[in-house]
Amino acid sequence: MDFRLTEDQEAVRRAVRELAARFPDTYWAEQDEAGCFPHAFYDAFAEGGWLGMAIPGQSQMIVLIARTTPHEEVARPTDGMTLFLADLDPAAVELRPIPKMGRNAVPSYEVVLDGLRVPAARRIGEEGQGFRHLLDGLNPERILLAHEALGIGRAALERAVRYAKERVVFGRPIGQNQGVAFPLAEAATRLEAAALTARQAAWRYDRGESCGKEANMAKWLCADAGFQAADRAVQTHGGMGYAREYHVERYFREARLLRLAPLSQEMVLNHVATHVLGLPGSY
Repeated sequence: MDFRLTEDQEAVRRAVRELAARFPDTYWAEQDEAGCFPHAFYDAFAEGGWLGMAIPGQSQMIVLIARTTPHEEVARPTDGMTLFLADLDPAAVELRPIPKMGRNAVPSYEVVLDGLRVPAARRIGEEGQGFRHLLDGLNPERILLAHEALGIGRAALERAVRYAKERVVFGRPIGQNQGVAFPLAEAATRLEAAALTARQAAWRYDRGESCGKEANMAKWLCADAGFQAADRAVQTHGGMGYAREYHVERYFREARLLRLAPLSQEMVLNHVATHVLGLPGSY
């Protein structure tokens, strides 16, 4: 396998990196503290053509999965479910904000549907096969979030390494101490190993090959490695790791989320145990 990126891929990486560099840590800290959505960042990437949307932009949409077979005929909770893409009718949909740790600028909602009518023409795929159709979009989501976890972990590690070089205690930088250096070296090693799995998952997906195993494993490994790197970054800063001015506490919050979303680490292990190892399902 050739691990080198193509010229086009390198060009994409370079362009995105240059655009993202226009929004330093101070920008994100300000948005985080004010609880504001990062409109300038979003608009810059939209204007640059980097936002790809699979849903028409002229209307708000919501994805629904409805059961279409009698309960007694269903062998599994996902059997007999049909996928729809429906207009978000404000009169039939209630959104209840959920206060949460971090990222309140991008709210999470409890969605309550009451009387929302969905025409049969908005059905996606075959009737009764909704969950199977939905799975087609889960693998790329897990690959995407795996790479997000890598990015957060690498950013946290970069901050930690810089601090370990600059912080001098008892006449020597703290990074000269193995108690500081070794955990950071381990974090770097775990990030690189996880990155290879994520790269393989993306490579298989791009080639149209089966990648459920790789996508799930990549999500698990990258979320774990990213969180460990963020945790070590906080630890390297000592008590100042909690201080917002060093930014690592924000990385820690973001990295923690990716061990829960888009699915928990435990659900990944459920998939691997059942669909990769062939063990009996636990649920």
